Amino acid sequence: MPSKGPFADLLASRGTVILDGALATELEVRGHDLNHPLWSMKVIQDPAGIESIKNIHLDYFRAGANIAITASYQASTQGLREHFQLSEAEAQKAVARTVELAQNARDIAYQEGAMPRSHPLLVAGSVGPYGAYLSDGSEYRGDYVRSIQEFRDFHRPRMQALCDAGVDLFAFETMPNMTEIKALLDLLETDFPQAVAWLSCTTRDADHLSDGTTWNVLLDLVNRHEQIVAFGINCVPMTSSTNTLRSISQHTTLPLVCYPNSGEEWDASTKTWRGQRPDEALATSELSSSARSSLADSARDWIENGASLIGGCCRTGPAFIKALNEDIQGRAPLPQSRT
Repeated sequence: MPSKGPFADLLASRGTVILDGALATELEVRGHDLNHPLWSMKVIQDPAGIESIKNIHLDYFRAGANIAITASYQASTQGLREHFQLSEAEAQKAVARTVELAQNARDIAYQEGAMPRSHPLLVAGSVGPYGAYLSDGSEYRGDYVRSIQEFRDFHRPRMQALCDAGVDLFAFETMPNMTEIKALLDLLETDFPQAVAWLSCTTRDADHLSDGTTWNVLLDLVNRHEQIVAFGINCVPMTSSTNTLRSISQHTTLPLVCYPNSGEEWDASTKTWRGQRPDEALATSELSSSARSSLADSARDWIENGASLIGGCCRTGPAFIKALNEDIQGRAPLPQSRT
């Protein structure tokens, strides 16, 4: 059962925790075709794909990530049953495999000496929103309607599989919908009372969740749940992240999470990315000096506005995390302005 201890120890020892970067888009960079409603889960039954997932986790650990996020973002057991004709038991096993791959990568990172064993490396079980299952881009809009019970029934089997496989905490990520968030918080409390999670959201603008809920309303709920150990944003453009964190920080004293995307926008109808990355080297082996400088400035802004967990989302890669880690390790600690 995931518990607060490992995460609390990591945060206390590091101050600023480095998350990993994109998984699915990094699989595409490495030659995998993910044109499928379940995206990265398309390759989970392919030996070459399985090896690639493990290697991506390993490359992020080598780059300095403290936490690997499993490849289970789209892995609802309902989706796995529908798209791959798996039984419920087989679907649960597929979810568990995503945890095993991240754990295997962690073991190799320790064996290689990428991190001493005294330095905790954690595995966060990704729980993506119902909108990801719909595969229509609605995780960026939050415009779907289900009951609390329907959301609970949708998320419970995946969370159970992640928990049984030994994740250190849950990552409730890319969440756009207030009702769904209520359901997850309720499910966490009733069915996984010893577990902890971070909650990260997509946004309509700096002051609103994607479905239009204001931060003060959402955080009035979240702040009452002790099992939520961090709150923030993911898969939002880097250019808007600082203002959003500044707005969120007015309503919570939780450690904040920030792992933005490259700035491009996903077009669900064409299954393509639109727009241009701030720097074309963002997901390649090395970042340009201008990209490193821009990232360093952004990271300082995020930390100054309360971010304690920082990383990258879609279309960022190991080079992004390496540059982020090197910047954090190379700078003097910032004054602690939050409790």
